[in-house]
Amino acid sequence: MLISGQAIGETAFDVVYLTTVITIGIIMILKSKGCKEYLLFGIMAVTLGCGDAFHLVPRALALCTTGLEDYTLWLGLGKWITSITMTIFYILLYYVWRIRYNVKGKREITIAVYTLAFIRIALCFFPQNQWLEADAPLTWAIYRNIPFALLGILIIVLFFSSAKKNQDKEYRFMWLTIVLSFAFYIPVVLWADLVPAIGFLMMPKTCAYVWTVLIGFMSMRKCIGSTGDGSVCGRDAPVLCSL
Repeated sequence: MLISGQAIGETAFDVVYLTTVITIGIIMILKSKGCKEYLLFGIMAVTLGCGDAFHLVPRALALCTTGLEDYTLWLGLGKWITSITMTIFYILLYYVWRIRYNVKGKREITIAVYTLAFIRIALCFFPQNQWLEADAPLTWAIYRNIPFALLGILIIVLFFSSAKKNQDKEYRFMWLTIVLSFAFYIPVVLWADLVPAIGFLMMPKTCAYVWTVLIGFMSMRKCIGSTGDGSVCGRDAPVLCSL
């Protein structure tokens, strides 16, 4: 059996991606040294990698063996799981924002985050999504991604405004990584079935998430590396670690 260049390239990319984000996440968990911000960031990275693995591993197997058609069930199941874990990823990222900028109260924002996340996850459970079918309806892909996009926009605004207000150099591009991830993701949702080549936008989308994870990892190395513990992280990180 001859394996195509697409299968080799895409599989290699996925292996590097999953290995990178999961490894970084584990390192952050183990070396957070009591800093809740980086512990949470590590959990977030592991959630991202493990969740994506449910979709990317079956896809790699399909490309390298008998084709996507024979893995419809596993690909659909993986996409469903990934949709849920990505929602959890943004909830965790919200709490990273709260810890880093010492946000107190703001109950209305928390309610908004959980409401959008709940709607998104609830929509993912509707049978009309037809996750396990080869021709899943586009309309339900749009429905379930509306609250997800709104959640992303909210997180973008929070990080953009807080990083600017606190002159947080380390997290100054966090908002941009999220913007890029959605900019590459939305065309795939809308048009990938009509123009399969658009599916390749998932690769730069993935790179945007790696950038997100690297921002947290580099911040941890600088903060904890300079103090030997997590004493200046979280609340004081923008002031003491980012100047």
